[in-house]
Amino acid sequence: MDSDGRFGQRVVWAVVDTAIGPLLLAATREGLVNVVFHATDEVRDKALERLASRLGGEPVEEPGSPLLAEAIRQFDAYFAGERHSFELPLDWSLISGFNREVLRELATTVPFGTVVGYGDLAGRVGQPGAAQAVGMAMGANPLPVVVPCHRVVESGGGIGGFGGGLETKRRLLALEGVLPEPLF
Repeated sequence: MDSDGRFGQRVVWAVVDTAIGPLLLAATREGLVNVVFHATDEVRDKALERLASRLGGEPVEEPGSPLLAEAIRQFDAYFAGERHSFELPLDWSLISGFNREVLRELATTVPFGTVVGYGDLAGRVGQPGAAQAVGMAMGANPLPVVVPCHRVVESGGGIGGFGGGLETKRRLLALEGVLPEPLF
């Protein structure tokens, strides 16, 4: 049971305005559990329903909680170009198996300002023929930006797909100096 006497995890959330639009940040006692792009009211409400369904309990808006306040501070610094990595506890409970293995590898071995190919990342986790499965793992990433799936690109030079949209991926890669800044 959580502190309110209900079963399930306590989930706190906030929406933060960023250079790539509003992001929903959600956290449990374990750490940051979800980052959602384009967090308009409708997107936010659907994401919160999914979190309640997956984790139990009703998510509570609480931007002042210590973990969210620190996450917001780090996101602000990242988008201001003052921070190149996130130092936050992460709750990996929304992802498991191969997807979790690939995302953990990505989070620990592909630093700011660099990219890796889908196939290269598959090889790093011992599955050299699994480039397409790596792409699926990127699409399932519950912690984009913090776990930088925007840094995974096609081996032929294309930027590949992105759950937040290609324009968002381009803007994140431009922020990190991998691509030129978009003209408009």
